[in-house]
Amino acid sequence: MRVGLGLAALGRPGYINLQRDSHLTSRTVEGMQQQANKVIDALFQQSRSLSKEEKLIPWLDCARSYGLSEKFVGEFLRSNNVSPTDVYVSSKWGYTYVADWNVELGEGEPHEVKDHSLENFLKQVQETSEHIGEYVKLYQVHSATFDSGILTNTKVHEALSKCREEKGWKIGLSVSGPSQDDLIREAMQIKVSGEQRLFDSVQCTYNILEQRPHDALIEAHESGMDIIIKEGLANGRTLSNPTLKELSSALNCQPDQLALAAILAQPFQPR
Repeated sequence: MRVGLGLAALGRPGYINLQRDSHLTSRTVEGMQQQANKVIDALFQQSRSLSKEEKLIPWLDCARSYGLSEKFVGEFLRSNNVSPTDVYVSSKWGYTYVADWNVELGEGEPHEVKDHSLENFLKQVQETSEHIGEYVKLYQVHSATFDSGILTNTKVHEALSKCREEKGWKIGLSVSGPSQDDLIREAMQIKVSGEQRLFDSVQCTYNILEQRPHDALIEAHESGMDIIIKEGLANGRTLSNPTLKELSSALNCQPDQLALAAILAQPFQPR
C-alpha cells in the first residue's frame, strides 16, 4: 500500500479544504510553489528515512485542473535531479482550470470547466506530456460521470488505449458523486476492440463519512483494478467528527491517523 500526496490544494490558490488560511502564508504563484516544494520535499525526506524493508517510492497526484500542479511537480523533480524510477506520478485530464489564479470569483462563476471530449483529451494529454511526461505512470479521466458521456464515447476510449500503448502510461478514472458505485461497475465493463479492459484503476471518494462505494470497490479490486482512495479525510471534515475524536483519544493516536487507517484496513486494498 502507498499513501500519495494530492496536489489539488497546493497547485491553485482557491480550493475547498478547510482552514487553508492557517497553512498558506502566500497565495501568489511564487508563494504557492514554495509551499508545494516544502511539502513535496518533506515527502521525499520521509521516504529516505524509512528502512529498506519499509521504503516506498513517493507518489504525487496532479491534474490539469489543479492550477499549476503539473508545472510545480515537473520543476521540482527536474531541479532536484529525481529519476523517473524514483517517483510515481499520476495526473488527470477532463477539467480545465479557468479561475486565473483568483481565490474568489463572482456568483456562479466556476473555478474549473469539465470537458470529456476527444478534442480536450488530445489537448490536455499534450500539456501533461510537456510538464511531467517522463514521470507519469498513470493518467486518469477526471471525475467521470454518466452525464459527461465519457463512459460511452468510443473515440475517447480508443484514444486512451492508444495513449497507454504509445506512452506506457496506465489508464484510470476518478469518480465522484452519489453514483460512484454504479460508475465503477459500468467502467469495469468497458473494453477496447472487445479485448483488454480499458481502465487499469479507479480513484474514488471513500472515508468514514462516505462508504457507499465499498462493495463496488471490492468488485473492482477482485477484477484486477488498482484502487485509489481520494478525500480520505473528507477535505478536513472527518477531523471534527465527535466519534472519530473520541476513538482516536482512546487509542492514543491522532484523528487523521485513525481516519486513514480505517481506509487502509479495507479489503479492497487501496493502493
